[in-house]
Amino acid sequence: MRKTLLFLFLCWSVTSIAQDAGLSQTDHFDFKKIDAYVKIKPSKTQVEGKVNYSFDILAQEDTLFIDGKKMQFSEVMLSGKPVNFYSNEKGIYIISDFLPSQDNQLTLKYKVNPNSGMYFINWDSTETDTSIKQVWTQGQGKYTSTWLPSFDDMTEKVEFDLSFEYPADYKVIANGILKSSENINDSTRVWKFDMNMPMSSYLVGMAAGQFNSKTFTSASDDDIELFYRPGDSLKFEPTYRHSVEIFDFLENEIGVPYPWQNYKQIPVLDFLYGGMENTGTTIFSSSFLTNSIGFKDRNYVNVNAHELAHQWFGDLVTETEGKDHWLHEGFATYYALLAEKEIFGDDYYYWKLYETAESLKQLSDSGKGEALLNPKAGSLTFYQKGAWALHILRERIGDEAFQQGIKNYLELYSFKNANTDNFIAEMEMASGKDLSQFVKDWLEQSAFKATQSLESLKRSEFIITYLNIAALRETPFDQKSSYLEDALDFPVNDYVGQEAVNQLAGLQSQRATDLYKKAFQSNNIFVRQAIARTMEKIPASLKSEFESLLEDESYLTIEAALFKLWEQFPEDRRKYLEKTRDLEGFYNKNIRMLWLTLNLVTPEFEPELTEEYYKELAGYTAPSQPFQVRENAFSYLYQIGAFNPQSLESLIKGTQHHTYSFRNYCRQLLDELLKNEEYRQKLEEVSENMAEEEVTYLRSKING
Repeated sequence: MRKTLLFLFLCWSVTSIAQDAGLSQTDHFDFKKIDAYVKIKPSKTQVEGKVNYSFDILAQEDTLFIDGKKMQFSEVMLSGKPVNFYSNEKGIYIISDFLPSQDNQLTLKYKVNPNSGMYFINWDSTETDTSIKQVWTQGQGKYTSTWLPSFDDMTEKVEFDLSFEYPADYKVIANGILKSSENINDSTRVWKFDMNMPMSSYLVGMAAGQFNSKTFTSASDDDIELFYRPGDSLKFEPTYRHSVEIFDFLENEIGVPYPWQNYKQIPVLDFLYGGMENTGTTIFSSSFLTNSIGFKDRNYVNVNAHELAHQWFGDLVTETEGKDHWLHEGFATYYALLAEKEIFGDDYYYWKLYETAESLKQLSDSGKGEALLNPKAGSLTFYQKGAWALHILRERIGDEAFQQGIKNYLELYSFKNANTDNFIAEMEMASGKDLSQFVKDWLEQSAFKATQSLESLKRSEFIITYLNIAALRETPFDQKSSYLEDALDFPVNDYVGQEAVNQLAGLQSQRATDLYKKAFQSNNIFVRQAIARTMEKIPASLKSEFESLLEDESYLTIEAALFKLWEQFPEDRRKYLEKTRDLEGFYNKNIRMLWLTLNLVTPEFEPELTEEYYKELAGYTAPSQPFQVRENAFSYLYQIGAFNPQSLESLIKGTQHHTYSFRNYCRQLLDELLKNEEYRQKLEEVSENMAEEEVTYLRSKING
């Protein structure tokens, strides 16, 4: 007992001294390679594994720490011999006399039930559709160590070779080249992946599910493998539209070859964010899946380009610390915008810059502006202000110097870490200019440089035209109508046309009606969308034109038009419902759910099917449905006061969902329902038969 206590005390002492002294483990150890065998048991939400680490010892040390959250460790071997170790909720401490040497080996076994980092989707579902069962990871923010003993310190870059044991009916995708895929029995298969270059642990990623894929080849002969669930095959082309074009453009624009062995993209259910740039293996939200109609309103192009740009900015060259985070997000945002400019044109590029400038100015004017080098800055700063900084920098030093500086920066720090000073030094060297004022204005100052931004925006004739029209917002209609009419001349600009229509909102004069008719006749899908969005009272003289919006190839337009027509022309409700009965809309089924809801509150339309339609709407709240679909269904059920026990149970479960935005939505909605005594009683009744961990939030509200 005394020996054990002394051992634990020494573990704590060594760790505390190292932390107090501010020592980084990378000063003493240099990990070269991790070879891991990971056995995933999805039905048990469990991971077991065996990991071998190859490393050099740079300086004498008596403790080696590896991150591994809430893991059980066993069979820990150093150079083939058992070694003393101690573990806690953060990881494992290896205790030994570590002397400077090369090619050391550490092997350990572990077991864990990850509560984050690795997500087991629908494995508790009783649905017969096995394609909804997935496992995927999200390592950003130091979460890889929840399922794989690794290094939360992003300055520790390692070559990862990973093998995954997984149920044989599913496909596993991970970083690197797939070396082999073999059944070890009828129910289990092993997938072996090889990486050939080092990366930070947070960039390790895997996804498993029932996927098909198509492989394309870039201009530089890189393989681009694009995955999809079999049931989503018709959405493959519009979802991945421009993917190869984006790859070729970025590789050419950046000037440094794509740095990894291949590139894969996998859409997964209930993902935490839009996408994640795991090295060579982007995982993104299935909510971006679309058809050609949905593509016009919401598409994957921006996220597609953003995550690919990260393969250079973040993956190849990684930030040193939090204040350098813009080196990842600002760069990925900027290069994604350049890719979109290549696809959608200059007007699109300057419009996006204008939109973000407006948001940044508003934040700055409210006194909440943030410096780019503030490690606690928000996403608007890191992403959009970072992109603006690069846009301005390029204008300051010119295209040639900018591209040369980027190339030098990436080549010098490839597979390493860099900070903002390193980047600025390369840009100064390439341009021969002192950038100290740029650093003060755009990186260190919290206020947004709105005047400089406006000067830059005015390089676009389109922006000048748009600003001239926007400046008329407070001008009386009779004094500006001719300008609005000119703005609607064919071919009307998407953004200028929308602004003109926005300024017609609420006007009922004959002159306004004439301008609306001109806007309808423009056949510009975004101008017509603006009409659907902003016209509150539909004049009888424009009824037929407004009805034509139901035929537009825009789900946003159809959704807005359907509701307004149904509301304002009750005598024609049957006609509108008949016309739109087969439309589903976006991934969240926006039109289908609106249609079901309108049907349920139109008792004269198909009353014999009311129960069937209600069952469909309530069924979209089921936990096996994507959270975007569930949230939409909850919203409509709340509006018509029609929750049943099953949807209430699903709402309660939603308060514990792993996606924080949906979890917060469910909690806020539950708070509202609890204000109603009838719903309060129903919620209490439903919760009696649910697992305790599922009703934690509800109990806190009822008992609080």
